[in-house]
Amino acid sequence: MTTAESLMEITSDIVPVAEIPEPSAELLKSRAGQEFPQYTSTETYARQILGASQFELYYLYAVGLAGNPPFPWIVSPGQSPYIVNLNETMQVGLIVRFDRSPLSRLLMCLGTKVTAKFHFEGFGGAAAERDIAVSITTVKDQFVYWIRTNTTPAAVGVNPGFYQLAATVEVGPSTRIDCGKYIYGYGYIGEWRNQFYEGPLP
Repeated sequence: MTTAESLMEITSDIVPVAEIPEPSAELLKSRAGQEFPQYTSTETYARQILGASQFELYYLYAVGLAGNPPFPWIVSPGQSPYIVNLNETMQVGLIVRFDRSPLSRLLMCLGTKVTAKFHFEGFGGAAAERDIAVSITTVKDQFVYWIRTNTTPAAVGVNPGFYQLAATVEVGPSTRIDCGKYIYGYGYIGEWRNQFYEGPLP
């Protein structure tokens, strides 16, 4: 259950389309420490007169951003982005891509809020359950968005342990008109795995 204490709300920056990775064969292959494909589904609602709008979710992730530790410390066999110190900077994100239908163009132009809730589910009684809500506001003629934030496991509120990450997404409401606060679409994607620990480095 999500409570006010366990939900962190963040606004994401708008990443230029040229910097957003496309879904590729690489994302569908196994990587070190993670298994693909990820499982996702979405649906959107509209009055028939407006036509249809669709979106897809891909590239859910949570990775540590630490480089090699200072001398005399070493990490062997290498610094894993999936095993993250509680005070290590971690980026959490996913990508949302809309079709280019007339309704999608209207929703982008209206400045529609898109919120991704990242759900950290811990294994075992000692692991915490925490959520982060990260949102963007759509802009005209941009149909793909990288919703992401930099934080730390400690700021999220997780304990040392093994965690599974999934995300749910809501499209709506529109922010630039006073015509009702509707949620137009829903979706989910999962899953990603991390280990969080309290290490010896400051």
